Amino acid sequence: MKETPTPLLLIELLADGNIHSGEQLGESLGMTRAGINKHIQTLRSWGIDVQTVAGKGYQLDAPMNLLNVDSVNKNIKGEPASVIPVIDSTNQYLIQRISELKSGDVCIAEYQSAGRGRRGRQWISPFGRNLYLSMYWKLDQGPAAAIGLSLVVGVIMAEVLQKLGADGVKVKWPNDLYLNDKKLSGILVELTGKTGDVAHIVTGIGINIAMSKNQNEAINQQWINLEQVGIKIDRNELACEITNALREAFVQFEKQGLSVFIERWKRLDNFMDRRVKLIIGEKEIFGIAKGINDQGALLLEQDGKIIPYIGGEISLRSAS
Repeated sequence: MKETPTPLLLIELLADGNIHSGEQLGESLGMTRAGINKHIQTLRSWGIDVQTVAGKGYQLDAPMNLLNVDSVNKNIKGEPASVIPVIDSTNQYLIQRISELKSGDVCIAEYQSAGRGRRGRQWISPFGRNLYLSMYWKLDQGPAAAIGLSLVVGVIMAEVLQKLGADGVKVKWPNDLYLNDKKLSGILVELTGKTGDVAHIVTGIGINIAMSKNQNEAINQQWINLEQVGIKIDRNELACEITNALREAFVQFEKQGLSVFIERWKRLDNFMDRRVKLIIGEKEIFGIAKGINDQGALLLEQDGKIIPYIGGEISLRSAS
């Protein structure tokens, strides 16, 4: 059995949100106060807000709901998920192991040092405050059959979050979740495979659960987390529920494609019947969002006509 690294042991002691003196922590972990301070710096580099309380010790800005591999897997249907506390990227971890994976294999992390978003953007991934989860799937029909998959993932995530009490969560084309018109979650689908060959798909998700305001400067768009609006969801339960629902949805998608999910998308569409701006490269297109078609294209109403668009990103800002 692998030994737990000291910074992770330190987090377990601090997770209750109480003040812990350097002396107490040192006694618990068998090291000096100077040694504790060194590991505190590591925690801060992972995005954990550890406060120094003068003359008393250390305290987290809020209690932390840590992931526990047994709790995550308690109700998982099928193969257990891998829980790796500190990782570069959950997607990259699976991509590097594709040859040994089976469809439905899942990796979950507490912290990503190199989390990835769409278009090569960084996904800010502080320790223990959000959910970072990736799943592998082999699609025998090939890459072309994967069209619209990110939309399916969005539907599933929104439905799971609503089931667990986050009623206002909606989907945003092509692969985000929104709450109160702010970004709550992102989806990154990475695909390898040639036409006519099988497609290897790694789908990564990040959900803002309790991310603190000190991450604001690193994020270039409006975002929200669940705790900001008083929604408390156990991360272990959420990881389990999403894993089960995604596995089930991928089987259905493989058999029936995107079409069976379109009505579910419409019910959850944050932008339905709203004026939007679609940005494709340098081009800006204005219209009224009318959902998606069977290929997952965005439908925009312009001058009384409904026109499908495959690529780009939409926004409510500056729409006319």
